[in-house]
Amino acid sequence: MNFPRSSGVLLHPTSLPGPFGIGDLGPQAYAFADFLVAGKQSLWQVLPLGPTGYGDSPYACYSAFAGNTLLISSEKLVEDGLLAQEDLTPIATGREESVDFEAVHKFKDAILGKAFARFAQNPDPSLRMAFEEFCRRNISWLDDYALFRTLKDAHGGVAWNEWDAAYVRREPAALASAAQKFDNHIEAQKFYQFLFFRQWFALKAYCNERGIKVVGDIPIFVAQDSADVWTNPDQFKLDKNGTPTVVAGVPPDYFSSTGQLWGNPLYNWDHMLADGFKWWIKRVDSTLKVVDIVRVDHFRGFAACWEIPCGDKTAERGRWVEAPGKVLFTAIRAALGQLPIIAEDLGVITPDVVALRDGFGFPGMRILQFAFGGDTKNIDLPHNYISNVVAYTGTHDNDTTVGWFSSVPGEGSTRTAEQIERERNFCLRYLNTTGKEIHWDFIRGVLASVANTAVVPLQDLLGLGTEARMNLPNSTEGNWSWRFKKGALTADLAARLKELTELYGRATESTDSV
Repeated sequence: MNFPRSSGVLLHPTSLPGPFGIGDLGPQAYAFADFLVAGKQSLWQVLPLGPTGYGDSPYACYSAFAGNTLLISSEKLVEDGLLAQEDLTPIATGREESVDFEAVHKFKDAILGKAFARFAQNPDPSLRMAFEEFCRRNISWLDDYALFRTLKDAHGGVAWNEWDAAYVRREPAALASAAQKFDNHIEAQKFYQFLFFRQWFALKAYCNERGIKVVGDIPIFVAQDSADVWTNPDQFKLDKNGTPTVVAGVPPDYFSSTGQLWGNPLYNWDHMLADGFKWWIKRVDSTLKVVDIVRVDHFRGFAACWEIPCGDKTAERGRWVEAPGKVLFTAIRAALGQLPIIAEDLGVITPDVVALRDGFGFPGMRILQFAFGGDTKNIDLPHNYISNVVAYTGTHDNDTTVGWFSSVPGEGSTRTAEQIERERNFCLRYLNTTGKEIHWDFIRGVLASVANTAVVPLQDLLGLGTEARMNLPNSTEGNWSWRFKKGALTADLAARLKELTELYGRATESTDSV
């Protein structure tokens, strides 16, 4: 589908400032929405909102349906009477600009436990009714997820395929016994999900009322250690012990000379086709209730997936295996209607991927940072854009614009010094700039383009360097932790963004009134 001419900012909620070690759905989230309104933006793009597992990556969650309870606002819990003000002792994380996930997990676990205890002991009748309604409405995934998290805790946090055999095989008697034995723990997990979605939908309503749509993200794959795989093993390529036979990734590319080994289990498309893609339809339907627009990550995997033998240390020995993307999206559209989907079509895109994307009218992506490695025919150069694309200065996987512009060859880099210098010179000539404010040159480039949609990571609005990078693909440490400083969203910054947004016709009427 074609989106109206608009623009927005990419910022995951964990990157918001605040006193509790991690960004959340509290006052600073609302302040960011106000900043978007002041800057005449109509889109807030976030990363996946699920409960993160190993490595704290939002692309490796314990569920495709649940929410990340680290994002629950402590201050909002005080407003609900679930916490006392004295419970909110700010945690020391060492640095204001990053998340110490270990410390944050301990803090959040403690305060959520207090909130649930207070609710269980003396529940507010209206809150109890809302919780029970939430449980009824989400029974299709909530019961299994709460039991999954409970059993995972009971087994010391190990992956589900290392649990007691009766739980791995989901024997009904064993699950019923566990449900009875751990009923309080299960109830707590459900309550935490209730709190997350209660706060999320309040924030989303605040944004929508001010003309801001939320762009979410569906990772094509789910984590092996997830409620999704545990409850639907026949939908994935697993052996009898629940271990993947092949795993996901991509071959060597711009980001890594050995490819990217993601390790996610791959879908058993034959089984999914046989039941009419019920799991996928439920997943997309659920996501489109949480956000307004969905970016589908690794869209090319719906035409063919890179299958890597389980146990390999790199992605180099994989092979492409066809996937039934056309049949899948036809089924989803038949069930849900028009699909507000952005196709993440980065990397080497083959004709079958183009046909799949264009056949459904999904806009693809253009990344200005990728524009200068070739010649004037490069599709990431703004003069080659078409209207039905989403143009970015960079994404969460890129270096910041300032970091990219000042980069040098290093470990893991696929660019030589000569390539870096050639790209930099091409960039300066193309954008007709000295590079003094290269981030604003990039922002102007995507906003001025013919692309219907333009999105800028907040790091680029702030002109930050590599220290503010969100993720380095194919690495396992130091990712996802960046936060911006309180006070960074100044009136002058909003005014400058507003000026460019209005100048290039991206300020929609709905953002003019609050």
